[in-house]
Amino acid sequence: MRIIGCDLHARQQTISMLDTESGEVIEKTLQHEGEEVREFYAALSKPVLVGLEATGSMFWFLRLLEELGIEYRVGHPAAIRKAETRKQKHDRRDAELIRRLLVENRFPQIWLPTAEQRDLRTLLQHRHQLVRMRVMTQNGLQGLALSQGLRRGAKLWSQAGQRALDSLPLANYSGTRRQQLQELRQQLNQRLQMLDQAVCEQVERRAGARLLLSHPGVGPITALATEVFLGDARRFPNAKAVASYVGLIPSEHSSGGKQRNGSLSKQGNPLLRLLWVEAARAAARKDARLKQFYRKKLVQKGLGKAVVATARKLGIRLWIMMRDQIDYTEFCRRAEQRCPHAGMPE
Repeated sequence: MRIIGCDLHARQQTISMLDTESGEVIEKTLQHEGEEVREFYAALSKPVLVGLEATGSMFWFLRLLEELGIEYRVGHPAAIRKAETRKQKHDRRDAELIRRLLVENRFPQIWLPTAEQRDLRTLLQHRHQLVRMRVMTQNGLQGLALSQGLRRGAKLWSQAGQRALDSLPLANYSGTRRQQLQELRQQLNQRLQMLDQAVCEQVERRAGARLLLSHPGVGPITALATEVFLGDARRFPNAKAVASYVGLIPSEHSSGGKQRNGSLSKQGNPLLRLLWVEAARAAARKDARLKQFYRKKLVQKGLGKAVVATARKLGIRLWIMMRDQIDYTEFCRRAEQRCPHAGMPE
């Protein structure tokens, strides 16, 4: 068997390969241009095990390994680095470290989303980027309106507000800017409508997302994002693991009996965290127990921490619904049975 530690980069990869039968170790650098990588791995006799750190540019390499029938494992970069005590860091040592962790069965393997989940993540992330572009465009138009004394706020996007914006006497370049920003805003609205329709179609096809959609305040975007970013809900042992995965727990620096909590860890996916916070504001208005919880935290902790705490509770609810494959009505019934005179059980 050949065990390979791979330090993967955009243009090249450095490998450290151990032949378990002969004990021979081979170190080599492969360039990604051309067919050098494919030819090297295709020439290896099976079985082969490849380990590498998780990176954003690794999926082409994983597809290549799957085509060649080579087993691979993807590890957590921070956990891999933590296993090295020396300060020296370069590609050859990194590949050697990964190989050693594989040999010693200490490799910190992580869960990987499926190809379908990765594609749906791309859909949600693309939509989010267009939403941010639309916000920037609208801010530019609001700035033009305010500079001419037109203060309409959100009503600027109504038909009357648009007519008032068109009637503003602007100089040459300011008028050009207004026209181009309005055209860009219309194009973004059209593209976002198409993406929203695609999201709704995906939610209709996926039973898990439809269950999440039954919760008050949760729309198609949040339902689909929760399913594709969390993946298999049963892989989380408890609610604390879910909150930690999304990054909705405080950072902690405690020692010697003194506990010091900081700001949110923010180690999870930022888009899912944002969607949970936005959905929590709507859910707190529609769900009686979430509203009670939010108002209690608002008095105790203030606005910002109350919203985050509510988002965490809402996210855990959605995780429970995914794990148990139940809708909102069944969730409330179970919660009432467990804690009839208290808040939600999660």
